[in-house]
Amino acid sequence: MRQIILDTETTGLEPKQGHRVIEVGCVELINRSLTGNNIHHYLNPQRNIDEGAVAVHGLTSEFLSDKPLYEDIAEELFEYLKGAEVIIHNAAFDVGFINHEYRLMGSEHVDMASYCEITDSLHMARKMFPGQRNSLDALCKRYEIDTSQRKRHGALLDAEILADVYLMLTGGQNSLFEDESTMEIEFTPKVLDTNRPKLKVIKPSSEETAAHLERLAEITKSSGAELAWDALNNSTDKS
Repeated sequence: MRQIILDTETTGLEPKQGHRVIEVGCVELINRSLTGNNIHHYLNPQRNIDEGAVAVHGLTSEFLSDKPLYEDIAEELFEYLKGAEVIIHNAAFDVGFINHEYRLMGSEHVDMASYCEITDSLHMARKMFPGQRNSLDALCKRYEIDTSQRKRHGALLDAEILADVYLMLTGGQNSLFEDESTMEIEFTPKVLDTNRPKLKVIKPSSEETAAHLERLAEITKSSGAELAWDALNNSTDKS
């Protein structure tokens, strides 16, 4: 099972207003384990960045001026996402921007849902915690996930954090071992000492046996049904 956790940063909030993707971060999971096969790109949007957006992610036009264009990494990203389940927090936002980038290129890949399965972790969280705050920060606090490195939003760091959140949302740790396929487990059977003394068997007295049968009769009467061990004995007797 191949899953990709994806996040983007943008120049603003609305692609219809000409805003662009300026950072893409993706983290790969195979069978719910991190593989390290990640993708991260800063991108030159060829336009100004809203001040409000800079306050969120800290990426400036100066910093991005020598970075590749989206079209330079478009095919790599498409091949990376193709066929995977892509998990995104508030998926409509990121998917809308990525589709817009391919549309600007005149590419045929203008609909992410046509080449990968999209899962919105925000929708999942809202179903699990209705009426509560379900931002990425709120979920990290709820699940006690360390975000001390997260001074500002960043696509790759947020994707790594979302991977932890997603695993918690879907049942926590999948295995006690990082890679069970490569782990060798040694088993040494315990052999009893043949020279050990025999166990002493203490048989009940006639009074104890009578008290036991009397107690069974009381249970049978109060339950109104045949006791399981009586039914087993009767079945054994008939066979």
